Parts: sequence; structure tokens; C-alpha cells
Amino acid sequence: MRVLGIETSCDETAASVVAEEGVLSDVVHTQTVHAEWGGVVPELAARAHLEKLGPTVQAALAEAGIARPEAVAATAGPGLIGAVLVGLSFAKALAAGWDVPFIGVNHLEAHMLAPLLETPAPTFPFLALVVSGGHTALYRCEGLGRYEVLGQTVDDAAGEAYDKVARMLGLGWPGGPVVDALAASGDPTAVRLPRPLPNQGHGAYDLSFSGLKTAVRQALAREPRPSDADVCASFQAAAVDCLIDRLERAAKDTGIRRVAVTGGVAANSELRARLAAGRLEAFIPPRKRCTDNAAMVANVGRRYLLAGRRDAFDLAARPSWSPA
Repeated sequence: MRVLGIETSCDETAASVVAEEGVLSDVVHTQTVHAEWGGVVPELAARAHLEKLGPTVQAALAEAGIARPEAVAATAGPGLIGAVLVGLSFAKALAAGWDVPFIGVNHLEAHMLAPLLETPAPTFPFLALVVSGGHTALYRCEGLGRYEVLGQTVDDAAGEAYDKVARMLGLGWPGGPVVDALAASGDPTAVRLPRPLPNQGHGAYDLSFSGLKTAVRQALAREPRPSDADVCASFQAAAVDCLIDRLERAAKDTGIRRVAVTGGVAANSELRARLAAGRLEAFIPPRKRCTDNAAMVANVGRRYLLAGRRDAFDLAARPSWSPA
């Protein structure tokens, strides 16, 4: 079954075709209109999706070498409600016009299962850490649609913390790539920063980044002021330590050594290196499928479609939606 996937949850306009043989096309347009505002502006994002979605879908179909798919899947949430509505409405119209099945996909579930597109792929059960600018959560994945939330951030998402540290340093937006790049030339021990520990019992795998962000601000106010590279390296080391700690705790407690790490922050070089050198069996998508893309949406939609699920055209967009 060849499935067209559409993703418009935030500031990437994406379309992809996924089939039994794998990803046939994967087209992503990243919006640049938000840079001058230091973050994504929801109304501007929705308007940009309206402008770019048609050509993006056409490009994905052409790259896949097909005129029409056998089904259409689209992100139905969570995300910016206006942005989600653009892609979801477009997908419904295409499915109705082509008279093919339609299915709405949970954006976080799409990230969780993105490693299943790769070779080798994790087998169930596995742990999944979804870590991005808007979401940071750790899941136990037992099978398609069978997930348990083990822990999540109680304040900032990891990617959000990266963006805020970059803003403190005047490095622009998005902050993740530039902080990662500067960290490579810095000393990760130059600035002493905390590694917030989880609560024992309830919330044993939860994360917190607001205190780490505050500690960075305090370090920048001291004299002599540390260099930008040292701040970035020290912050990144602390953030990655926290993420690895929760993964290792959960793996020890559950006995599940297979871990999938996905979302935009999974493109981070330090996190990828630490996972590659660690004791866990880590599955991380290539960088282009860590950030928002439609291949992951088509992948999840296809799996549900093959399992017999179909959605009606009155499916609503959801700004908040937990996969578990």
C-alpha cells in the first residue's frame, strides 16, 4: 500500500510517500519567516503552509513516480491548531477526491515509530524518548497503539531550553543547531551547572530544564564571563546527562535495553555520540527524520491502515493529544 503522508504541525511543510519497499519520497519545506521573531508565530506558520503545501505534495508524488496514492495520512495533532488544520483539511480533500482511505496520525506517535523506517529497526517492546522543541517524554512501547508514559518534562522541553540559552547568548533562532556547533569548540567542564534529578517513586523518570536554564543565566551574569563556546558546551553536557540518565534508569527498571530516540533534539551530535558509545541498544533516525517530516506520518498511517483502521472526514484537529 502506497500512502501519502502530510505533516504541518509547526513550521515544516512536508509530504512523503511510503510503501512496503520503504520511503519513496520525502519532501520538506522549512519555513524561514519566523527567524526575525525569535520563534514560531502560529498565524504566519498557517499562512505559509497554505502557500507551500500544494507544491510540496506535488513534488512528493512526482519523486515517488505516482499520480495518486492508495491512501492519505495527515498529522491531526498535537501542534499549532491553525497549522494542523491546514494539512488535515488538505489531506481530507485529497482522499475524498481520489476516493481513497484517510487516516489522522498523532504527531508524537509518528516520532516514536520513526526508527521503524530504518534498518535495523527496533522490535517491540522498546523505550522511546521523544525530545524536541515542544515535547520531551519517555514512553514504553509494547506494540502499535500500545504505549505507556514513563516520564516527561515538568517545565521546558529540551529543545525549548536550547532555544532559550541561544537567546541569552544572542545566537538567534532556532537555537539547537547553533548551540551544538559552538559546543564543539568549548570546554564542557568550564561552567558548573546542575543535573536536576528526578523524584523518587512518582515521576521517577521526569525531567526538568528550567533550573538548568536559570543556572546558565546566572553564569552569564558573573565576572569574568565565560565564553559562548564554554557556556554552550557546559549546557549541552548537562542537558544530555539528564536525558541519558532517564533512559538508563528506565532501561534498568524495565529490563528493556532497546531505546528509540527521536525528535529534533535527537539530531544533536553530543546526544548521538553518547548513545552510540553507551550500553543501551540505541535506534536513532537519520538527522533528516529527527526533525518534523511526513515520512514518519505516512509510516504510522500505513501501519494502522494495514491493521484495518480508517478515519471519517469529520476527524477534528487536536492541539493537545497524548499517544498513550
